[in-house]
Amino acid sequence: MTIASQDGPSGKVGDPRPVKLACRNVWKLYGHGAYEFIQRRNGKASHAEIVEAGLIGAARAVDLEIRQGEIFIIMGLSGSGKSTLVRCMSRLVEPTYGRIEFEGKDLLSISDSELIELRRHRMGMVFQNFALLPHLNVLENIAFPLSVQGVDRATRIARAREVIDLVGLRGREHFYPRELSGGQQQRVGIARSLSTKPEIWFLDEPFSALDPLIRREMQDELMRLQSVLHKTIIFITHDFDEAIRLADRIAIMKDGEVIQVGTPEELVLTPATDYVAEFTRDVQRAKVISARSIMRPLGRSQHAGTVSADARVASFSAEIVGSKKPFAVVNEEDETIGEVTPDAVIRLLAGVDQSGAPA
Repeated sequence: MTIASQDGPSGKVGDPRPVKLACRNVWKLYGHGAYEFIQRRNGKASHAEIVEAGLIGAARAVDLEIRQGEIFIIMGLSGSGKSTLVRCMSRLVEPTYGRIEFEGKDLLSISDSELIELRRHRMGMVFQNFALLPHLNVLENIAFPLSVQGVDRATRIARAREVIDLVGLRGREHFYPRELSGGQQQRVGIARSLSTKPEIWFLDEPFSALDPLIRREMQDELMRLQSVLHKTIIFITHDFDEAIRLADRIAIMKDGEVIQVGTPEELVLTPATDYVAEFTRDVQRAKVISARSIMRPLGRSQHAGTVSADARVASFSAEIVGSKKPFAVVNEEDETIGEVTPDAVIRLLAGVDQSGAPA
């Protein structure tokens, strides 16, 4: 038996993909004199100084690099600043200080007309509120952004039909929003944002209003679309289970600051702060931790199967425990680099680390 990795590119240090979008010391402060306050301090201020000045720090000294083709998730509790930060990235909200770079070009320095063109042709946005136009049917809703661009009717209808097929809505072209389920309405919202063929896709809690089963279906749909389209996706959620299903990397925010950025596994195994540890405390570790993290050096045991080093333990736990024999662990070059034992998997499932202490 061979268990392959189900993970996408990790976006780790050394990732060869170019940086698509970057935040460089980005601040968003609310309150009287916010701009002058942060300018005088050259983009440096403590939380205490912000409070003393009577300001609110919605985003504070944010530095991020998001690489082409990755799903980058931003997490945090309500009021942590995640939605404000994403709106700063697209300049729906103007940052108070710093740089937002799209392919190396500072978005804060471009003209209004350039920004409009960028949003119309290279950015797509999906929000929790489907915001469908009730007087337009599915086909017309999806074609609407193209009409704003001035695309001729025949071309925009043809493109809308392509996207309808892509998101699985064929046969519902002439339905109105009120005639659709919540999941179908969200598919229309996704299709509408894809109609312009955006390069970067902002998704702000797009599935949080859906029932759990529909939500999981839409997560599966997003992963399927990403396997076909390879977009750069910035996705906001407060649900860590959703994040670990979708993310290449995750940024965790608190009080406007990015506390830690890493893969789901890195956040669970090496939390940077007590806050991150608490945030990830209830995560099912077998869904996050890879074979690489619990493998041991090769022994003389006979192997019952082979598993990719990056495969999540949950993907092979039943098979290895049932076999009662180790699995060989192989890297991307199909070289055996270690082995995972049934005991190691059982300890992980039981919440006990490799030393025998509670995890």
